Amino acid sequence: MAGRVLVLNTGSSSIKYELVDAATGDRPARGLVERVGEARGRLTHHAGDGPPYVRERPFRDHREGLEAALEAFEAAGPELNPLAVGHRVVHGGDRFTGAVLIDEGVIRAIEELAPLAPLHNPVNLTGIRIARAAFPGVPQAAVFDTAFQLTLPPQAYTYAVPRDWRERLGVRRFGFHGTSCAYVCRRAAALLGRDLAALDLVVLHLGNGASATAISGGRSVDTSMGMSPLEGLVMGTRSGDVDPALAGYLARVEGMDAERVEDALSRRSGLLALTGTGDMREVRVRGDKEALLALEIYTRRIRKYVGAFYALLGRLDAVVFTGGVGEHDAATRAESLTGLGRLGIVVDPGLNRARADGERAVSPPDAEVAVLVIPTDEEWEIARQTLALIGGDG
Repeated sequence: MAGRVLVLNTGSSSIKYELVDAATGDRPARGLVERVGEARGRLTHHAGDGPPYVRERPFRDHREGLEAALEAFEAAGPELNPLAVGHRVVHGGDRFTGAVLIDEGVIRAIEELAPLAPLHNPVNLTGIRIARAAFPGVPQAAVFDTAFQLTLPPQAYTYAVPRDWRERLGVRRFGFHGTSCAYVCRRAAALLGRDLAALDLVVLHLGNGASATAISGGRSVDTSMGMSPLEGLVMGTRSGDVDPALAGYLARVEGMDAERVEDALSRRSGLLALTGTGDMREVRVRGDKEALLALEIYTRRIRKYVGAFYALLGRLDAVVFTGGVGEHDAATRAESLTGLGRLGIVVDPGLNRARADGERAVSPPDAEVAVLVIPTDEEWEIARQTLALIGGDG
């Protein structure tokens, strides 16, 4: 029990939690509270190899949802006495270069950064406040998605915008998926049998949110996401790169204010806008003209970023796919790297299509640049960083 960390990921209408052994990665229990604040809520709690413990009832707010999760530990096990609690927090701005133990000052800072992530930081804070009340005296840590990306050099994070925006308003590139990148690049080094400090990697985290990150020596040097998670690759419901003049055009011809434009680009764009669904699995099985065009747009954008980051790094040891789409969609992996053979980036069709789980190479054994599939484990990374903060073995 000594290394167990309760990891909480509080979303706008859900609470994902896992009890993680930070040393081994074992999960004695995990669960999900869904549809918080709606008429029909659902709690699914997994403990060991037994059947899930399921309860369906309304959860008026996140407090009720977390209380239900704690009750599930009592009803279905295992014993819940975490050594610490680790929280995923989306945006740490340029204030947090790593995980931190939570105190009132940290809470105030996360509140102040909420305008940079209005859909995420406030609900992350809700989870923190509830957990601190539920576990008084237990150390709690905030692990920021942005922290890994703060190694970006000025030429990567600086936007060519007015000085006042940059200096007074803090407008800059931050980048996200940092917790995933931290875990994945370390596992890539282990899979290759190389020292991470000597590796140049491009990590493609492809899920409902998607990003590309250039990593040199274990440090992020460029990334596709920007001040918010909206910039960069085409995603499930996010547009990725668009002309910044789009907002002004829509304001003039449609009378749309900034909030409506941002909501449309974040929630009603991407694959959803192109096909009617943001689920890559559904797009793949359709096969119609609309779906095929969406797939070409999606993978072309990825290929463009891989090529750009290769040029930026000057050399490349591996391209790493992770996230739900990156880990499970062989066609997306192949199409995203099509035409990059002259750069030494080749996918072996047989290895790529083989039904396999876990960490693996899908490039030929003699490939100049390895193409790897590494399932991400952000919860383990959060547990590891949390335990390290309190002097454990993480």
